[in-house]
Amino acid sequence: MERLIQRDATALEELYDRYARPVYSLVLRISQQPASAEEIVQDVFLLLWRNAARYRAARGPLEPWLFTMARNRALDFLRLKREKQRRREDSYEVELPDSVHAPNPETQLDSALRAERVQACMGSLPEAQRRAIELAFFEGMTHSEIAKALAEPLGTVKSWIRNGLIRLRESLESSSAAGTGKG
Repeated sequence: MERLIQRDATALEELYDRYARPVYSLVLRISQQPASAEEIVQDVFLLLWRNAARYRAARGPLEPWLFTMARNRALDFLRLKREKQRRREDSYEVELPDSVHAPNPETQLDSALRAERVQACMGSLPEAQRRAIELAFFEGMTHSEIAKALAEPLGTVKSWIRNGLIRLRESLESSSAAGTGKG
């Protein structure tokens, strides 16, 4: 990130090579549209280039910051799409990517292990907390929409999500430290 702040384009290339596939997977899961997911990924890395100076290592690792940025962009896309659909009921075609590059096996393994840790951590949460987090992160619902869908007070839903994310972060940090021998 320091190199990126110094406008080193090779640093951006390295980060793109390392994170483009997992970011694409997250965005595709949210957007459900391959062409849009590709555009969003490009937008995320452009934002990373433009806003590198905003990153603060003291607040946490780059990966969650990058995934949060990608998630927010994908949710913005969904909200815009919903708004457009409200205005017109015309459907449009989904473009498929011209080609798909196979990810590096090491990257695939790392992503699979990360996904297993997240799934295990999510499974350890109480059902209501887990469901609220899934609705927020993977369905793109607002806190108010989640409260309505779950028939729970807004404050309760916000608390579930906040406390659940804190538990997830702590659990992931402890499992990551144990996996690297730091814990």
